[in-house]
Amino acid sequence: MKTICLYFQIHQIFHLKRYRFFDIGTDHYYYDDYANETKLSDTVERSYKPAIDALIEMVKSSNGAFKVAISLSGVAMELLEMHAPCVIDKLKELGKTGCCEFLAETYSNGLSSLIDEQSFREEVQHQCRKTKQLFGQAPTVFRNTGLIYSDEIGSTIADMGFKGVLTEGAKHILGWKSPHYVYHCNQAPELKILFRDYKLSDDISLRFSNHEWSEYPLFADKYIGWIDALPKEEKVINIFMPLDAIGIAQPLSSNILEFLKALPGCASEKGITFSTPSEIISKSKSISPIEVLYPISWLDEERDISAWLGNGLQREAFNKLYSLSERVRLCHDKRIKQDWDYLQACHNFRFMSTKHTGLGIDRDSYDSAYEAFSNYMNVLADFINRVNSLYPEDLDNEELNSLLTTIKNQGDEIDTLRKKIDMLELSKVNKETTATNTTKEKKEKKEKKEKKETKEKKTKKVAKKE
Repeated sequence: MKTICLYFQIHQIFHLKRYRFFDIGTDHYYYDDYANETKLSDTVERSYKPAIDALIEMVKSSNGAFKVAISLSGVAMELLEMHAPCVIDKLKELGKTGCCEFLAETYSNGLSSLIDEQSFREEVQHQCRKTKQLFGQAPTVFRNTGLIYSDEIGSTIADMGFKGVLTEGAKHILGWKSPHYVYHCNQAPELKILFRDYKLSDDISLRFSNHEWSEYPLFADKYIGWIDALPKEEKVINIFMPLDAIGIAQPLSSNILEFLKALPGCASEKGITFSTPSEIISKSKSISPIEVLYPISWLDEERDISAWLGNGLQREAFNKLYSLSERVRLCHDKRIKQDWDYLQACHNFRFMSTKHTGLGIDRDSYDSAYEAFSNYMNVLADFINRVNSLYPEDLDNEELNSLLTTIKNQGDEIDTLRKKIDMLELSKVNKETTATNTTKEKKEKKEKKEKKETKEKKTKKVAKKE
């Protein structure tokens, strides 16, 4: 039986304001609050609210047969809490249906997995705590920024305890193999991989409303028909996209919501189900390992990391930012920690791209890649000064390593204490359950005994009368 794994990602950025060279050292606030609020509000009204309402309706109308997965960057959660708490409420409602799985990802939607393993681990742990806090779920499946993945990254993800990872079904990686199977990490066999079917995904997220597309207009029965026509042995169809593809990339006037709502019914008629990533990973066996020596992603034709790090401007900004990572880890200043999260967002580097793509590049408010680079580097210069004022560049390496070791040991101790707390809570729940069951058993035995005695008394009375 075929099953569809439908996943949506939610991310919003803190837009940088125009930050001049002469602002360095005098202005430590880097963000355009007006753009943050207005752009998010626009996305919420045109996309998030109607899309999530549609997902909730799909779950209810299908009696729980429809299932979906969603991940939110920590930065997006912060912005939604500030400017659109109604979206958080709607996601909580979707989560309570039991048909939505929340996935782990990086807190900043950044690129730390490509350069700094410790920063990467901290980001993911931070996002997982935030997800558990808001939605009551501890993620067991991971998706990286832009679905970035490699063998090395997969090994780190597995070491963090995740059971599965989502990534792009890039042709140069899969070759003749189909994305419609479950695979596993070449370096960590316990980590299962779900590959995105980019054609079926892009048919919805990129082409749905394109009047020049040969398959336009696309109806749900035709789309499900394509899935049904796949070879019988290809049972896992992974359809991944950003949530704002619904309503922004594909406007609501294109009837995209009606298309989505019709999918569960059409799938049911063909015997096709919907599953969450963790369900697929727990029930399906991997058919083989996949070797991914160099990072892949879901962006552009190359499906690599060149969208963010393809030119000298991007790499200069990227390396400059992460040269601070060890010092930022030492820091307890909340503002610096917060700015670190916002400055890592991959869109900051995407705005600097000089690639020629068929879809064009959203540069936010910048006129060119060079303007985006100049503005970001001015902000970064001030941020560097603030970090260096706490931990100077000439800080002795031995002293820095000693501090880092102390922080790591403290972090390990905190993790150990958290695990003990979890075990004690679990033990308490088990004891309460055992006590409840024992009381219930005693009550049932007493009721049986009383019934038996009552029955015997009735039998004796009947015998005496006779």
